[in-house]
Amino acid sequence: MFDKMTLRVLANHARGAAETMAHTLQRTAHSAFIKETQDFTVMLMDRAGDTFAVPMEQGATWYPGMAWGGVLEMIDDYRPGDICFTNDPYSGYVATHAPDTHLWKPVFVDDDIVAWTGGHIHNTDMGGAVPASLSRSLTEIHQEGIRFPPMKLAPEGRFDETILRVMTTNVRKPDLNLGDIKALVGALNTGERKVLAMVERFGKRGFIDGVAALMDHGEAQARDVLRSIPDGRYVFADYADEDSDEGNPCRLKLTLTIRDNEAVLDFTGSDPQLGSSLNAPTGGNPRHTILLVGIYYVLYTLNPQITLNTGITRPFTCIAPEGTVLNPVSPAAVGMRSLTCARLRSVIFGAFSQAIPERMPAAPAGNNCIVNVMTRDERTQKTVIAAVNPVVGGGGGMPDRDGTNGSGADAAYLMNTPIEITEAEVPLEFVKYGLARDSGGPGRWRGGLATEMAFRVFAPDSRITARNRDRSKFRPWGVLGGRAAGLADMVVNPGEAGERRMGSKDTAILGPGDVLSLRSAGGGGRGDPMDREPWRVAQDVRRGYVSLVEAERSYGVVLREGEVDVAATEALRRKAVRLEGHFHYGPEREAYQSQWTDEAYDVLTEILADLPVHWRFFTKTEIFRRMDGRRGVDDLLLAFEEVCARFPELPAPPAPPAPPTPVPAGRAVVRGAAE
Repeated sequence: MFDKMTLRVLANHARGAAETMAHTLQRTAHSAFIKETQDFTVMLMDRAGDTFAVPMEQGATWYPGMAWGGVLEMIDDYRPGDICFTNDPYSGYVATHAPDTHLWKPVFVDDDIVAWTGGHIHNTDMGGAVPASLSRSLTEIHQEGIRFPPMKLAPEGRFDETILRVMTTNVRKPDLNLGDIKALVGALNTGERKVLAMVERFGKRGFIDGVAALMDHGEAQARDVLRSIPDGRYVFADYADEDSDEGNPCRLKLTLTIRDNEAVLDFTGSDPQLGSSLNAPTGGNPRHTILLVGIYYVLYTLNPQITLNTGITRPFTCIAPEGTVLNPVSPAAVGMRSLTCARLRSVIFGAFSQAIPERMPAAPAGNNCIVNVMTRDERTQKTVIAAVNPVVGGGGGMPDRDGTNGSGADAAYLMNTPIEITEAEVPLEFVKYGLARDSGGPGRWRGGLATEMAFRVFAPDSRITARNRDRSKFRPWGVLGGRAAGLADMVVNPGEAGERRMGSKDTAILGPGDVLSLRSAGGGGRGDPMDREPWRVAQDVRRGYVSLVEAERSYGVVLREGEVDVAATEALRRKAVRLEGHFHYGPEREAYQSQWTDEAYDVLTEILADLPVHWRFFTKTEIFRRMDGRRGVDDLLLAFEEVCARFPELPAPPAPPAPPTPVPAGRAVVRGAAE
């Protein structure tokens, strides 16, 4: 039995080991996306493959609860020194898109595996149909690059040169891939040494028992957080802009049920498996880490001292029906699952916002756009492919402060690459990089501002992928009287005669001299903006965060030569109309839901769930085509009848479901005994 002090010492050793692994990887990586943006993870796992330590200062924050058991068991006969890998999303459901290459290594003591070291890197490119391997337009996983099922990359520490040749033959930047993989191998070896040092200090049995105690401690802390939340059923839905290129909105719906120290997250009612790459591969695992990323943020927000490991996932059970966007079946494309996961986090935040409104922020921007460029360097006559910079929006207004500007909330782990480094490595010129005025949702606590970036290219046929572009149609929502935030945008040659507005597109082909301008969404506002102190509004204007026009229109603050006109401000605020209701979604979603009511969309997902998986996305698209000028459940059922008549090959559906009487998503809370 570990006492609290000894357990804390072990926890600090384990975290220190993970931090050292992260430093090793970052310092030796080759691509800017790893060494600057830090899209990587490292971790220590127990004998079953459950994560018990992650770094807190470096790398992606998605995986503190990752369970590796699904891939560990797919390899037989582990030996000391073995390093294994996979990037196949459908083999064990650890890798979740092809560019994420996951490696792991057993740690032996006395011929027994006492732990594992592991991690992932996001490779710049894994081949496939588009540079960087990722685009919403891809429709099956075979288009997303070469995949390796779980196998030994370096048996007993010696690289399998055949595997490396296969990889380097099929990717666009082999040197970057190999360099980053070898850097991750170095990190795993570092972790192995640190684990052996812990075993030497605590003893073999003491180390194993201590790791189990750390897991139990994380579980207990998570259950304590849940006990502080009122029991009840909380329903929320949010939308991605498009389910495919120039497609229809994609809905994610959550029914969160909390009872004492347990919670069920039921995603029934979310969109079907899509004919694009927005699907999130989970295999239906009730505690899959990408279903629970939003939970990690909620737990850490409510208890910043929580021990982040797989133990914190034990009180939660997720329901993601097979054949839906959160549990697709092969060969569905999954490369852009990070866009869906961003919206998934917003859905989780919205449900908890109803449960504990006094402790939760407004919506973050929710569109962590990663920009990749493939172009020709006229100086070296070589093709360059590189991640330029994440274009990430602000955090939502907090209970006691404004949202973080530029890179807040659930995307704050993505570091920006200094412009000087990017321009030195990639033949382009930045013409703008900063914060977007008036993009944060107005509120007593303003939402964080959006990021905007523009750059010029110099070579013909320069290809841009801007993955995870979203929030150009549906705004990040405000809460408790706060307003929704500004929308995202992407424009080619802004302000010129040949200007092209790209909507939600995530690819572009540029010619010499073309400029691409991108802006993220902002964070939603929290609390009534008319309650924001006028001096704060004046300060925002001086800093360039808010314009004079918006200061008057959104905050009711009149400024004369930079100073607050108190009398005019008080008079203007007395005329202001204050919002009612918990959420403010903005005019775009309100108009959309006047046609697609919660009840109608619930009936749609019930209809689709009764069809074979390969018919679902097609049928959804055909129904949407017939809903122009229509609205509500009755018109939906009529549209479905027309689809069935037009396509007699459609498998005979059961009788149309009766209109349900659901809890409206994001509009009601049932407190008391959980259903």
